[in-house]
Amino acid sequence: MIFVTLGTQDKGFERLLKAIDRAIDDGTIRDKVVVQAGFTKYKSKNMEIFTEVSKEEFDKYLKEAKLVITHGGVGSILGALKYHKTVIAAPRLAKYKEHTNDHQKQIIDEFTKEGYIIPLKDFTKIDKVIKKAESFKPKEYQSGQEEFIKLISDYIEKEDHISWYNRDKKVILTALINLLVFSILGSFNLNIYLALTISYILSCLLLYLLKNKKLNSPLTVIMCFYLIEGLSLLLFSNLHINFILAKAIINFMVVIIYHFLDKRN
Repeated sequence: MIFVTLGTQDKGFERLLKAIDRAIDDGTIRDKVVVQAGFTKYKSKNMEIFTEVSKEEFDKYLKEAKLVITHGGVGSILGALKYHKTVIAAPRLAKYKEHTNDHQKQIIDEFTKEGYIIPLKDFTKIDKVIKKAESFKPKEYQSGQEEFIKLISDYIEKEDHISWYNRDKKVILTALINLLVFSILGSFNLNIYLALTISYILSCLLLYLLKNKKLNSPLTVIMCFYLIEGLSLLLFSNLHINFILAKAIINFMVVIIYHFLDKRN
């Protein structure tokens, strides 16, 4: 029996199931195929598909399987290796809307380099990968190999695949606070609204330009946001320079507070 697990990722992975279906149709796969599909909506006459299964059933399928085919989730891969199974892993890719980014490619590359799994990157060659799995001898995985797990975790953190809201919520919060402060001070007029609108547009452009760059840290983004805001207020509003300087000092203090809060977390 072949067990296919797609984890609990909230995006579909039909591409993998279609490749497996083709392999069954052309005779490459002759074994029974059981699929834990999660959020993937797919129907097939060739496979037994479950949206989800209990932990006991999941472990039962893992133990019975002679081959496990999975996505590039660390938990799914480690779960199969725990039972000393031969694992074929295929990465979810952002361009197919299977994930928010391509960090699963790096996870699979690392497991492959260490000799634990077989990667499936080109789905048109699934027949060759299945054939390779028949003679593949995976490296024995021992639970408690903290160094390897840390290496994988570092890849995930480095990839920054958190949502845009969690990444940039401080900038959003700062923008809302600015609107509130100007309203309370009674200094909110059309020119200030125009200046702030321009600064927010330029800040969004900055976030886009810094995407996936090392400079794209929350602290750097906030400091750049404040710089753009100050220049916009100076150029496009009739606020007195002393008011803008005072606000710049307050902004600097907020940046320092954010910095120390981040260090504490």
